[in-house]
Amino acid sequence: MPDVWIGFSSADRQRYWWRTGIMMLALAGVTVAAGLTTRASDRWWLIGGFGVFFVAVVFSMINSIYGRVLLTATGVEFRTVVSRRSIPWREVADIEKRQRVSRSGIWWDLRVVRVRGRSLTIPGTFTNRRTDAELERKQAVIQEHWFRAVGG
Repeated sequence: MPDVWIGFSSADRQRYWWRTGIMMLALAGVTVAAGLTTRASDRWWLIGGFGVFFVAVVFSMINSIYGRVLLTATGVEFRTVVSRRSIPWREVADIEKRQRVSRSGIWWDLRVVRVRGRSLTIPGTFTNRRTDAELERKQAVIQEHWFRAVGG
């Protein structure tokens, strides 16, 4: 079975970049408003705290937009902006679809559940669409690779 990349298409990346831009503007507005309404002695701590939070959120969004997974015959290779990780198929217990509920809506993503250790979110698989054919296709491709590799 040939190696397969799982990640966002260019259209999805562009859509999530728009959301990231809107989030950046909102966080910048909150930071400026907090800076203007706070006493001068506390202002720099508050702006610094918001700034660190701002950078962490933006970096996390960029990491999830550009992260990808390579499915090989031996395992699954996670590739994000800052890390590389490989998990052999024999260490995979399940590929699950997870639902997360927040104030901004309901989000779904795919996770690799390992036999031992914590589960890992598969980059390039989150969506806020209730029925997303692309997410279902990605899950089916990952499960097919996994089943063929373990002989199941």
